[in-house]
Amino acid sequence: MMIHPSAIIHPKATLSPSVEVGPYVVIGEGVSVGEGTQILAHSIIEGPKVVIGKNNVIGPHAHVRSHTQVGEGNRFLPFCVIGGEPQDLKFKGEESTLEIGSFNVFRESVTVNRGTAHGGGVTRVGNHNLIMAYAHVAHDCQIGNYVVMANSVGLSGHVEIQDHAILGGLVGVSQFCRIGQFAYVGGCSSTDKDLPPFMISAGAIRNDISVRGVNAIGLKRHGVDLEDIRALKEVYKLLYVSDLLFQEALTIVKRQWLHIPQVKQLVEFIESSTQGVVIRERKSQRQPEDQYCRDRSGISGEVSR
Repeated sequence: MMIHPSAIIHPKATLSPSVEVGPYVVIGEGVSVGEGTQILAHSIIEGPKVVIGKNNVIGPHAHVRSHTQVGEGNRFLPFCVIGGEPQDLKFKGEESTLEIGSFNVFRESVTVNRGTAHGGGVTRVGNHNLIMAYAHVAHDCQIGNYVVMANSVGLSGHVEIQDHAILGGLVGVSQFCRIGQFAYVGGCSSTDKDLPPFMISAGAIRNDISVRGVNAIGLKRHGVDLEDIRALKEVYKLLYVSDLLFQEALTIVKRQWLHIPQVKQLVEFIESSTQGVVIRERKSQRQPEDQYCRDRSGISGEVSR
């Protein structure tokens, strides 16, 4: 075990023999660190109830707070704050946790907060995600696998990001919203509704965001059959380009294309929405009474952004 003499380690912390601890590191009570992990200069692992797996890198000045579980092979770059208290006025200090999987990269100054009792108590980040500089993951968020969040993305509380989604720089997502699998969200967009899977969405103003097309490039890169991509394009035209009401178009989609797995997933995502889904503005008509398009947000009491 390589421990710099200036490091401060609590006697009730548990470190594997192969852990490296750099200058001026502070490791608190109730911290467990797995083999091969590097804890670099000036970083703090506060505790209690922090479990860090093997072969992680805790970069200089990174700060891991309390009640946090980390898998293996993650990288936390300088000035990350991981496992901090939720930014929620309803939080009264009750125990909650953050669970991080394996092989994620958290770039400079990323913040990831723990969950809240009323939101399930757990914030989760899966595996193989890239969270770029200055991004924020609020309390009770659920992030899947292979997600890319570019610089300064902000997730409010209770947001769900499904596998392989990509969020461009400065994207803002309001509380309780979902971003579907393989969705691509253009930079500087903001949404208070769900963004459907397999689609490209963009819009600089919250009420202006709309679905712009199918994420065909992303789907091809991951081996989705070309015929299935063509079917998704036909579904897109029907749902987001035609003059049909959204619900009418959805009925036709269910009748003609529901046998295709990606289409079935898209339909299930839309029908399970509690926030409403992002649509495409059409010149011919806009129906605020359409059940899939109306604003169903308005949950109060959250201040996390």
